[in-house]
Amino acid sequence: MISFADAARNATLALRDLFPETPLQRNDHLSQRYDADIWLKREDLTPVRSYKLRGAFTAMRRLLAARPDQSHFVCASAGNHAQGVAYACRHFGVKGTIFMPVTTPQQKIDKTRTFGGNSIEIVLTGDYFDQTLAAAQSFCAEKAAHFLSPFDDDDVILGQASVGVELLDQLGRAPDLVILPVGGGGLASGVTCFLREAAPQTEFIFVEPQGGASLTAALKHHGPATLPRVNSFVDGAAVARIGERNYAALSWARPKQVLLAPEDRICVTMLQFLNVEGIVLEPAGALSVDVLPDLADSIRGKTVVCITSGGNFDFERLPEVKERAQRYSGVKKYFILRMPQRPGALREFLTMLGPEDDIARFEYLKKSARNFGSVLIGIETGKPSNFAELFAKMEAAGFSYRDITQDETLAEFLI
Repeated sequence: MISFADAARNATLALRDLFPETPLQRNDHLSQRYDADIWLKREDLTPVRSYKLRGAFTAMRRLLAARPDQSHFVCASAGNHAQGVAYACRHFGVKGTIFMPVTTPQQKIDKTRTFGGNSIEIVLTGDYFDQTLAAAQSFCAEKAAHFLSPFDDDDVILGQASVGVELLDQLGRAPDLVILPVGGGGLASGVTCFLREAAPQTEFIFVEPQGGASLTAALKHHGPATLPRVNSFVDGAAVARIGERNYAALSWARPKQVLLAPEDRICVTMLQFLNVEGIVLEPAGALSVDVLPDLADSIRGKTVVCITSGGNFDFERLPEVKERAQRYSGVKKYFILRMPQRPGALREFLTMLGPEDDIARFEYLKKSARNFGSVLIGIETGKPSNFAELFAKMEAAGFSYRDITQDETLAEFLI
């Protein structure tokens, strides 16, 4: 019986009919910063700007080899998996029906249609992904089509393992550490299955978004567990339940190997890569590099490969990313100020602002029956310590306030 490593190498060779290997690039900036040899495996540079094409192509190729009469594939996805399936359908000349939530941004719908061309049909249904998935699976049963899972499929896992095959060949030696993002677990299970066989000395760190820690939950419960709530900001990795096959492939992992990345901190990382490196990463694509500060002491002098898993970022989200990054970095805050209703009170407050302070939001509701009015204020500044000076001045002058920057409920309604 052929080993997983050999099967992964065969799958990698087959992929060359579709696209060349993605670059493995040494990053001088990160290497100098962390006194390590840090490389980026640029999965954001595949034809569909994510690794998902690998699994979709491999699963489709292997099924068609076993069942040449199978000509109809179905998937449910709002993003990268849909684009990978669409691209593969056009390559093989088979029909694809892609179910997407009604709430999917038009940009993602258009890109999926571009990749699939006349080979695919897009069906928009359901406000939430679970509804979309149910509709896709019901459609499969009616049409005798093949449902292509985004991660919980042996052939999809094999296809994603090609990332590990390429990075090992490109580096020419086993890395000390590979940092992998985790959503449903397809990429992580594929790469680790290959490297544990081909480079057993390599260690692994897994990264999940804080609001979608499905591997963490599975390791805690010794099996896949459904998260009660998922933060959808890191849409490429916001999965409520890790796949059964994926957990089976990752169950050896220790909880200390799984790190959580706060969504707002990921925004900081995305902006740094855009501004410093000129690299566009989607939130899930930034996970592996986002945790480098947490690993600074342990990676010094080591060879580290970070897999940047995707770059499908809608620039209409850039203001939100900047906003979240500023709030996490402490250079932007929102607070509710109780403003005395007397002449000159506003001017007095304005004199408290420093040279780096800028008012980004100001909403004042004057109520004549009261001695104080509530003001919603957003302030951007040059460095976090400026807020300590501002708040000290406000307290000394008797201005009471409430910092609501981290209050999710108030922020959702007011900001």
